[in-house]
Amino acid sequence: MAQEIADRRDIDFVIWEQMKAEEILTNEKFSDFNKKTCEMIITEARKLAIKEALPTLAEGDREGVCFEDGKVKVPKCFHKVHELILEGEWQNLQVPVEMGGQGAPPFVATAAAEYFMGANWSLYSYAAMGNGTAEMIELYGTEEQKKKYIKRLTSGEWGGTMLLTESEAGSDVGALTTMAKKNDDGTYTLTGNKIFITNGEFDLVENIIHPVLARIEGAPVGTKGISLFIVPKYFVNDDGSLGDRNDIVCTGVEEKHGIHASATCSMGLGAKGECIGYLLGEKNKGMRIMFHMMNGARMATGLQALAYASSAYMLAVNYARERIQGRDLSDFGNHEAPSVPIIKHPDVRRNLMWMKSHLDGMRSFFYYMTMCGTKAVIAEKEEEKEMANDMFELLTPLIKDFLSVKGHEICIQAMQIYGGAGYTMDYPVEQYARDCKITSVFEGTSGIQAMDLLGRKLGMKKGGVFMAFMGEIQKTVAQAKEVEATKDFAEKVEAAVNRLGEIAMHLGKKALSLEFKTAFAHSLPFLYAMSDTVMAWMLLWRASVAAPKMEKAGKKDRAFYEGQLKTADFFINSILPETMGKMNAIEIATSAAIEMPDEGFGGL
Repeated sequence: MAQEIADRRDIDFVIWEQMKAEEILTNEKFSDFNKKTCEMIITEARKLAIKEALPTLAEGDREGVCFEDGKVKVPKCFHKVHELILEGEWQNLQVPVEMGGQGAPPFVATAAAEYFMGANWSLYSYAAMGNGTAEMIELYGTEEQKKKYIKRLTSGEWGGTMLLTESEAGSDVGALTTMAKKNDDGTYTLTGNKIFITNGEFDLVENIIHPVLARIEGAPVGTKGISLFIVPKYFVNDDGSLGDRNDIVCTGVEEKHGIHASATCSMGLGAKGECIGYLLGEKNKGMRIMFHMMNGARMATGLQALAYASSAYMLAVNYARERIQGRDLSDFGNHEAPSVPIIKHPDVRRNLMWMKSHLDGMRSFFYYMTMCGTKAVIAEKEEEKEMANDMFELLTPLIKDFLSVKGHEICIQAMQIYGGAGYTMDYPVEQYARDCKITSVFEGTSGIQAMDLLGRKLGMKKGGVFMAFMGEIQKTVAQAKEVEATKDFAEKVEAAVNRLGEIAMHLGKKALSLEFKTAFAHSLPFLYAMSDTVMAWMLLWRASVAAPKMEKAGKKDRAFYEGQLKTADFFINSILPETMGKMNAIEIATSAAIEMPDEGFGGL
């Protein structure tokens, strides 16, 4: 049996039944797409991902990337599949047609990407990462820059990156030291070094376009003085042909805990004093431009973690059905009773339900965010656009961090289902766990996301956006109260969201007081409490959609719909009470971590 990556029935349920995506297809922007077309695209993506990309996962992990003389070679098995991805234009499904993409509805691109990322994220990222670079140029570049770079990036013919991090300027981007000196012809000469650059150098493309953050000589200190530059690996002539090599080189690759087949590079700029960059957008506005790409990168990171978690969970479920070990608990005293699949054992079932409840909530949450991003662009009324954009902004830190952290934990629990076998490299759950860990680290660590939520997002429009978010949950609660099967669940979710509102107000006030450090010490627990509440919302929403359909459903669909109710039951009655406890702890807001003497942490 071929390894499954994601539950197609669940994806279809979220898209068509929960999110009612057919309403999106009525917009003229997506006039070339209907439900059948969308389903066919997702089906073909699944086939290619499982048949071609997935077999390269373990081989690519074992081989890794090879660095020699400034060049990076990806695993040999990647080349053929990379070409297949580009031939099918799978890397640019969501990219607008005018930028050289296919202009597919974002939810279709999300479903396809979930399959490709679950099959082999490292492989897929080589093809798709240039889209982020292209989007920045589309939004902020000159007409000449757009003509020169965009379609070659979205086609995957050229690669794209993001050169932000330096050894002394990671999360504190304002401390960067890469400098730019203006030349007489309007170009800039850059000097500096960057680290942790995904796809900074690789041998699948003929050119790589690097957006580079640097400070122009004489610019203000901190983030206010940072500009963004386009630095191509090879210069591009006016006719589109490649010119001379630019003075930007890969100086090494990182040996990492996971994603071994992804080239994580250190990059040197201007070792010969000849690294030429072209200003993108206005001077000293680099962070604003980069953060546009960063928000997309954070969404993509959440999807990456979701894809790993989905793949690991599917493996764990199938293993639990096939692995025969131990007697059924009801026959435990009968030593002649046959052994049963481990899925029959209560704690294994509890573990699977824990994984499923989080995974289902995470998938619904991501597609909800995808819909918000879509509506922020296509909604007819300005207030609808504004509302969708506000939701997207508020919830991005949750998507990035909660999906990353819980995605990794799902991978760990999948290993637990396998027992000792899961800790070996004979089974892919071990690799998924290693690969997934990076998602809670890059594109802004957990603490950065929590600070963003408390320091920026909760106060948006004087708390109005957070209130609107709570209102959206209350709408689902009200609908679920009308369904007998979900009425009890709805009341418990209602209590949780009301409590969340109290805690948000309490923590927000503390963040504006002299105890602000204590408030920020509790910002990450708050992010998790808020995310748990979102999970309960999404699962309640699922259950309220599924319950009325059970009576007329066939046997297979009935089991699926009943599964939605049981999953909501499990999370709301087993996990949500723990969340209420987290909120109580946040309300107490002990200052112990802040008041602890540095020496008191030990280790001296």
